[in-house]
Amino acid sequence: MSISRRRFLETAAASPLAAHLAHAFDSKTGMPTRNLGKTGARVSCIAFGGGSRFLAYKQEDKALEALNRAIDFGITYVDTAYGYGDGLSEERVGKVMKTRRKEVWLATKINKRDGEEAMNIIESGLKRLQTDQVDLLHIHSLTDMKDLAAIEAKGGVLEVLYKCRDQKMARFIGVTSHTDPHVLKTALERHDFDCTQMALNAARIGMRSGKAGMEPNPDMKDSFEAIALPVANRKRLGVIAMKIFGQEHLVGKAPIEKLIRYSLSLPVTCAVLGMPKLEYLEENIRIAKAFKPLSKSEMQTMAGGLEPLKAELDRLFADHVDA
Repeated sequence: MSISRRRFLETAAASPLAAHLAHAFDSKTGMPTRNLGKTGARVSCIAFGGGSRFLAYKQEDKALEALNRAIDFGITYVDTAYGYGDGLSEERVGKVMKTRRKEVWLATKINKRDGEEAMNIIESGLKRLQTDQVDLLHIHSLTDMKDLAAIEAKGGVLEVLYKCRDQKMARFIGVTSHTDPHVLKTALERHDFDCTQMALNAARIGMRSGKAGMEPNPDMKDSFEAIALPVANRKRLGVIAMKIFGQEHLVGKAPIEKLIRYSLSLPVTCAVLGMPKLEYLEENIRIAKAFKPLSKSEMQTMAGGLEPLKAELDRLFADHVDA
């Protein structure tokens, strides 16, 4: 991927986000790129989401056209998972990777906790993706402390991820969560991950584990942004933001452009966006290429305006599965 010498810093050097908002530009497409933490890779500041929005293309040729156009326009991060259609998303992505693998950073996720079952799906996933190695392999959708214990168990999926990294089936490993930021914080502190993907939007979502299960947390300070993100930054992990639009619950409550700019103004590498229509793809790319960070006061004002939606979104994500 060709990167121009031209770089810019959108905020003053005094800004705490300065290092994270330093961009380079792809010289062919003009797409801003950022460094993916300690991996050393540079990827586009928006990623193509392979979840339910990708599967919303009922005609496969339209889905493949959308992914090809995304790459043509400069999106180099492609996000998929076995759990998206029980391998259907990986299969579709693989049909594009067959000829364009070297052009993208390819990330997939495994939702199984048993190690043997996870390894079987990872091995078959490489075949679906038509590659012998993914760039990033995530444990998919960490929920509560019981789930973390299952991941950490002897013979569990975490052991498998370490093995996949050692055997070069995956260059790097990570974990994703949109449920409890305290549990993700604990996982990031305990384990040797390279990247993490978490729910980071202007409503500052973040559930908490309670005696009755997952509970909405009305305190906006108790969010992924406040609890898990600082740990990821301290450990120099590549951070990928997701749930930017709150599964569309934030659409119409704030401008699309500002929702994207909010998440990209955080100390993250990129934001995964669902793009179920070609016009959405083109609009997201336009916004990314024109990106300017929001000021701290703009972010606070925006979050304050969306605060009434936080409990509703917390309940939504308590048992949400993007499959």
